[in-house]
Order: sequence, then structure tokens, then C-alpha cells
Amino acid sequence: MNYKMMGKFLSQILMMEVIFMLPALFISIFDGEEPAIMGFVTAIAVTSLVSLLLYFVCRKSENRFYAREGFVCVGVSWIAISLFGCLPFLLSGEIEKPVDALFEMVSGFTTTGASILTDVEALSRGMLYWRSFSHWLGGMGVLVFLLALAPNREAGSGFTMHLLRAESPGPNVGKLVPKMRTTARILYLIYIFLTLLDFVFLLCGGMPVFDAVCTAFGTAGTGGFGIKNDSIAGYSPYIQNVCTVFMLLFGMNFSCYYLLLLKQVKAVWKDEELRLYAVIVLGSILLIVWNIHGYYGTLGETVRHAAFQVASVVTTTGFATTDFDLWPNFSKILLLMLMFVGACAGSTAGGLKVGRVLLLFKNLKRNIRRLLNPRRVEVVRVNGAKTSEEVLRNTNTYLAAYVLIMMISVLLVSVDELSIPTNISAVISCFNNIGPGVDMVGPTANYSVFSGFSKMVLIFDMLAGRLEIFPILILFSRSTWRNAKFSRKI
Repeated sequence: MNYKMMGKFLSQILMMEVIFMLPALFISIFDGEEPAIMGFVTAIAVTSLVSLLLYFVCRKSENRFYAREGFVCVGVSWIAISLFGCLPFLLSGEIEKPVDALFEMVSGFTTTGASILTDVEALSRGMLYWRSFSHWLGGMGVLVFLLALAPNREAGSGFTMHLLRAESPGPNVGKLVPKMRTTARILYLIYIFLTLLDFVFLLCGGMPVFDAVCTAFGTAGTGGFGIKNDSIAGYSPYIQNVCTVFMLLFGMNFSCYYLLLLKQVKAVWKDEELRLYAVIVLGSILLIVWNIHGYYGTLGETVRHAAFQVASVVTTTGFATTDFDLWPNFSKILLLMLMFVGACAGSTAGGLKVGRVLLLFKNLKRNIRRLLNPRRVEVVRVNGAKTSEEVLRNTNTYLAAYVLIMMISVLLVSVDELSIPTNISAVISCFNNIGPGVDMVGPTANYSVFSGFSKMVLIFDMLAGRLEIFPILILFSRSTWRNAKFSRKI
């Protein structure tokens, strides 16, 4: 295990986090919020010190990077940025309990949007900014951002490819261009452009600049942290519609945008995952509109709320314009099912991903045909290309781990003696990085009802869900930390 190289990389991640804390500090200085200023200054000092010490100890690391190091690096980095990122909340006193501060920060970086805060508007603007910005940074990936900016010093070592595989969502990670580092840069440029476009449209609707910045961060990262206690409900229908459109856009595979830039419109239109995503979204909206007719004054208002909540849930954003916990059971169950599905692979959304659902159905169809005709040779194809057996095995393994972790998590949080819908929806919501659940963790409630132990379970779920399970599970494997002589190099 190349600990020095991992330590050097972690030092760079922490220094990047320090840089990103500075705007929040400047906002706090501008507003004259002394507790927030002290919180950010102390957090920046502590994080910088740890980063410099790590870099000094590990500066002469060998340029050697294997599969094991890659997974460990991703898992440890996300835990570290969450631990140091929660310091401003804790040191300023705006969140008093360490587990609550950690829960809020993990929820931010993993783009979950689940909150323990009973009064969001009581936070200072600096804290609100840092909280929302964590969504934007975590949406595309913290390590992807560093890889997009850093010089290519690890060429040929598999360094970039493996980190992208471990952090990027989806059943597999492909290249837009021959070099993965260039791919990371293209993805972030598209991400930044869409975020700015969202920001401009929000401003056109009369949204205050600060509100528009934080809302754009939450929409782009499909995170869902609102800066108002009623989330997006208090804003105009225009702003709600803008959020609906951009949530769905950020739920698309970002490679589709690259293909559009290359004017390959037919390739985008023929993308099976995108077409299934569109069918799921439109079908869900129509079904919910039919089910909740009469709940609102006009058909237009009904469609607006239905479309917003479907977009918010399927993209795992978690914004809310209405309390869908008051809707009929049919609509609530449909939204619960969308929590599992999620949006497209290669987007900023959580959940199983539409791409995995597509693979699971195609593989199920193939296996049924094999039962009827054992001699039949059939392959699974997506977009006309053959899907390797390795990808199918990994998808099945992921599903098994997915179900097992959720079952154990529901069992563990049940020690708090809360209602069954509360426990189940909280785990589903956190593991799929959504935010609101139903009952006591509904869109108008929060996660403060859980004990410290249950919050730690949900923190694990949020991290495991965002990192596609394996980078976190590997940290708990004994074989990970053995000094094996041989390891598969990527």
C-alpha cells in the first residue's frame, strides 16, 4: 500500500477545501458575523495545518498507484473533507453537537440534502453559502475537480482512471476523449456552464442574488439544501418551473451534452437510458396529476407541483414546493419508487441510476429466455453495443450490496422506536442521496428526531450511496490493509 502517495493526495484535497472555505469567510466578514468568522478562521487554520503536515511527511512519495490505493484514497478523502468541512458549523456554535455538524456536512457533500436543522434561516449567510456550495462541489465529485485542475504528473500510472471510476456514478465510466484528465475537464466545463445558465434564469425571475447562487448550487449538485424553511415553496411559479427544468437537465448523463456539442443529435436521441429516463419522468407526472386532481385550485398548479416533485425525487435533489406527505398513497408510493430509480448514470444524481435499471431488466429478460432455451446464445446490448459480462456481474453485485445495506440500516435505526415509514424512508432517502422522506422526515420535517447512533448509520448510508458503495465498504475489509505483494494495476 502506497501510504505516502495517498497522504500527498489527501493533503491536496484538504488544501483545496481550505480555498473553497474562503468565499464563505468573506461573506461572514462582510455581514459582520463574528461567531461565523471565528468558526471559518479556526477551521481554515486547522485544515491548512493538517494539509501542510501531510504534504511535508509524504512529499517524496513514489509514483505508484494501484487499484487498492485508488479505492482507499476516494473513501478516505470523502470522510476527511466531511470531518474538516463540518468544523465551521461546530466552532461557530451554529450547530452545537458534533454528530449533527458532521451529519449536515456529509449530507451536503453527498448531495443528500437531509438536514437536522429545525430553523434553516437562523444560520448566518456564510454558513448557508458553505452548506449550499458543498452540494455543488460534491455533485460532480471533489476528486474529479482536483483531477480536472491538477497537472498531469501521473501519466501512464492509471491514477486518474481509477479515481474517476471510484467516484463517478454509474455502472461504468467511459471516456469522452482519449485522456481521462481531459474528460474530467470537459465534464466540469459543462457543469459550470449549466450552473451559470441556471443562475441567470433564476435572476430573471427576480430571485435575490444570494438566493439564486445557493439555489443554483443545490440544483446543479442535485442536493436540495434550501436557504428558506419552506424550501422553494415561497418563490414564484416561474422560479419553481426553472428549478424543475434544471433538475431534470442535471439528471441527464453529461456525455449527452458533449455529444450535442459535437452535433451528434441522433446519437443522443437513440440513447436508451435517456429515453427510459424521459418515459419515467413523463409517466410519473401524468399519473400523479391524475391522482391528486382536486388537491389544488387549477390544473396548471397541479401540474407544476407534480412535475416539480417528480423532478426533485427522481434526480434525488430533494427540493420541495408542497408537502407531498399529504398526497394520496398512490402518489407517495410512486415517489418512493422513484427514490430507488434515481436519474441517469454520469449525472449528479443518486439512486440506482436508470442505466443500472435498464441493465437489470435486459439481463432478466435474457436469463428468462435462457431458461426456456438453455442452448440459446444471447448477449445484452445497450445502444447497440454489447455489454460485457463483467459489467453485468458488477451490476448484480452492486444490487446485492445495495439491498443488504438498506436492510441492515433500517434494522439499526429502528432502535429509536420511531414509526416504520419514518425509518424505512429515512434510510431510502439517505442511501439514495435524496433528502426528504415521509412521515417524521417528510418535506416539512427534518432528521433531528434520530439519536446520535442512528445519525451515524445514516451518515454511513449517505457516503456509501454517493460513492457507489464499494469505496466505503473496502475501508472495512481486512484484506485492504494487508501489504500484498501483488495488486491489480489500473
